[in-house]
Amino acid sequence: MKYYPEPILKLINSLSKLPGIGKKTAERLALHILYAPNHEAATLAADIIELKNSIRLCSVCFALTDQDKCRICTDPSRDQTLICVVENPTDMAAIEKANAFLGTYHILGGVLSPIDGIGPDDIRIHELLKRAGSKKTKEIVIATKTNVEGEATASYIIEKLKQTKINITRIASGIPMGGDLQYIDQLTMQKAMEKRYGV
Repeated sequence: MKYYPEPILKLINSLSKLPGIGKKTAERLALHILYAPNHEAATLAADIIELKNSIRLCSVCFALTDQDKCRICTDPSRDQTLICVVENPTDMAAIEKANAFLGTYHILGGVLSPIDGIGPDDIRIHELLKRAGSKKTKEIVIATKTNVEGEATASYIIEKLKQTKINITRIASGIPMGGDLQYIDQLTMQKAMEKRYGV
């Protein structure tokens, strides 16, 4: 790509470091930015700087926010006695998009993974236990992934909360709607059979 001037090459290189952006897409984006009106490029740059300067973690649930507490934690219509435990902000966003949960969240910031050296002190389990210690918590829904690390994290949390009077639940897992049984992997099938329900 030596046929581009250095500033374009630098922007292509920066854009290609973004997830899901290869060199060709980065090249298209860089050229789009180059030919865009100056105010559009300036707005993009300002939005990125504002994002970096204003976004922090909620002091209660650790969601991304531009305030001390996020919009969900301060929403009076949300059930403050109900906490859904997720691995990261994108998991929370996926649940919110479904409009199926009206409680609050607790974002762990990862999962237990001894192979990678990630233990209970490396994610926000202690903060969850502290929240669970408040008398207002009635139910904790664990919504970690159904892979090995997610299951280990869920088991650890369940074990730690076993002595409390809090109702501990796990989101259902198994066969997706419209799923063809012949294409379902063994672990998913196992979970579907374990979590079967009466009709």
